[in-house]
Amino acid sequence: MNSLTHAETPGLSLQGAALDSRAWELCVAPMIDVTDRHCRYFHRLLAPQARLYTEMITTGALLHGNVPRHLDFHVSEHPVALQLGGSEPLDLAKAAKLGEQWGYDEINLNCGCPSERVQKGAFGACLMAEPGLVADCIKAMQDAVSVPVTVKHRLGLDYDDSYSFVRDFVGRIHETGCRVFIVHARNAVLKGLSPKDNREIPPLRYDMAARLAVDFSDSVFVLNGGLASIGQCEEALETFHGVMLGRAAWHTPDILADLSVRLGHVEQRVNDHTVLEAMMEYAAEQVQAGVALRHVIKSMLGWQTGRPGARRWRRMLSDPKALAENKPELLAQAWAQLG
Repeated sequence: MNSLTHAETPGLSLQGAALDSRAWELCVAPMIDVTDRHCRYFHRLLAPQARLYTEMITTGALLHGNVPRHLDFHVSEHPVALQLGGSEPLDLAKAAKLGEQWGYDEINLNCGCPSERVQKGAFGACLMAEPGLVADCIKAMQDAVSVPVTVKHRLGLDYDDSYSFVRDFVGRIHETGCRVFIVHARNAVLKGLSPKDNREIPPLRYDMAARLAVDFSDSVFVLNGGLASIGQCEEALETFHGVMLGRAAWHTPDILADLSVRLGHVEQRVNDHTVLEAMMEYAAEQVQAGVALRHVIKSMLGWQTGRPGARRWRRMLSDPKALAENKPELLAQAWAQLG
């Protein structure tokens, strides 16, 4: 099986250690209220080598909240990255240390979320206006942990579409030794657009993201934003070291299985019955531990999209009355409705 052509970056190093650029070849984006540990467990079944990201977790939630609730994950999720939201270097260093102690393979700083709640906390996309502060945050985290510290960012803020803005931002972070950049190839409009609008309205500018990969050729660049098909990912991997799928992984998770084959991560895609049985067993364990079934299986609603009976599958797995019974057998019952 031939794998996709992908960008090469020789001689990479991060914090003094060798860096495998292909480790970021296929990533699933951090999505609030989506990529919890149950979603990541399901995605891992579909894509054995994909790099999975947590929802954004704020430093306050870790330093003053229930750490196990936020950081627990299944051993099968590796490689798994912890995405942090924050803007205080010391707090980020402490939170990053917790992440490393919990076993995460990467710590990622969110510099791309445009929501008003995040802006009030002075982090997320608005941090792009303060590259010096971001550099201090990255350096503090690098000093605290030995795993890679990476950044996820936008191309610009509001309606400033100049290349110099994002080039200077990346350049300042690059000076810290950070060598992995995940680029959501849109601007973030901080006033007037909702987070949903910010994923759709600002135009995609893959060409500008590609310029970053050329200008910082010793770094890994992962493309995020608007990638919804195998063909788009194939094309992106001719320029970038990796692709990060967000809504596509949520709405049509089977794309992860198909990409895993095309990338050469596996010889053939995992059998659907194997995935179903694994999720039923996992759901039984989680329900026994007190987790509501609806939380465990919500990431599976779009799994059978395009197959006869997919609408009945979704309807059964989202039926409040059926979910309230908390019986993992619901998955088998929904499967029986497929053509």
